[in-house]
Order: sequence, then C-alpha cells, then structure tokens
Amino acid sequence: MVSTRCKMVVKDELKKLGLHFIVVDLGEVDIMENISNDVREKLKSALYDSGLELMDDKKAVLIEKITNVIIDMIHHSDEVPKTNYSDYISEKLQHDYTYLSNIFSAIKGITIQQFIIIHKIERAKELLLYDELSLTEISYKLHYSSVAHLSNQFKKITGLTPSHFKQLKDRRRSPIEDIGN
Repeated sequence: MVSTRCKMVVKDELKKLGLHFIVVDLGEVDIMENISNDVREKLKSALYDSGLELMDDKKAVLIEKITNVIIDMIHHSDEVPKTNYSDYISEKLQHDYTYLSNIFSAIKGITIQQFIIIHKIERAKELLLYDELSLTEISYKLHYSSVAHLSNQFKKITGLTPSHFKQLKDRRRSPIEDIGN
C-alpha cells in the first residue's frame, strides 16, 4: 500500500468480510480475528481485484516496508531526518542496514540508494511544477548538499536540467507506486 486511498480500499474489504482491524497502515494490517483459509482467499481475491496484493512472504513484506519508509520520508514528510538515510531506514525497521540493502537489491534489482534518488527526483519534479520554491530551497528540502548535486542527479535521471523541465509543456511525472518498479 502506498497511499491513503489504498488504505481505504483495504479497510472497506476487511469490513465487507466482517473482519475487525486494529491497524491498517502502509504495508501492514493487524486483524483482531484469526482468519480461515477461505476468508484469507476471499480477502486476497478482493484486494487483487482492487489492484492490491496480500503478501505472505516475509522478504516481500520487508521490501514493502522499506519502500513505504522511503516514500513517506521523501514524499510525505517535511521533517529532515537527523541521521543519514541508511541509519534512518535501519532504525525505523529495526534491522541492520546491510541486511535490508542486500534483500532489497536482490528482489528489486536496484539498490536502496538508487531507489531513494529516483524518488527524490520525482519529488523535485513535483516541487518544480508547484513553482513555490526556488531550486536552492528544493535542494535543501530534499537534503542535497548543493544545487549542483541536485541538478546533476536530475539531469542523469530525466535527461533534462531542472530549468528545462520547468519550461516543458508536457511535464511527465510518474505515480508514486510506479517509481522504481
């Protein structure tokens, strides 16, 4: 789950099946009842019909949690992490970063760092479109060491400079759930 809308869909499906939940959060659901295999299959099917997936594999769940921490950190938080990204992710998920990084790379085919960069550039595109912040402010907000660093990564990922991107009439952005997949 990568959005509030996804959480609403999951809550609706749980209610339809008469299930009571404690938590429905990005990437996890805590259901009060023990559910039968039949109910589990119904839930799995209903979620699939809505474009979501019920995950049983512990590694897949961990990848989803890593993804959600990164998305939340870059797209939904104005708070600057007090530590570097690797420490932040490790602390949030209570796992060694090397372990998380190895699993993520093996399953996703890109490193956590590459995934973060792709999301930061997508967020930069969004902020450029809003036209409320200068490039300097955007680079600070996205924790870049300099405007030049942001500009270099932006061009490497998009093929355009940030200023050229702003001038385009057809400014292509990707839905958050499609980034890095």
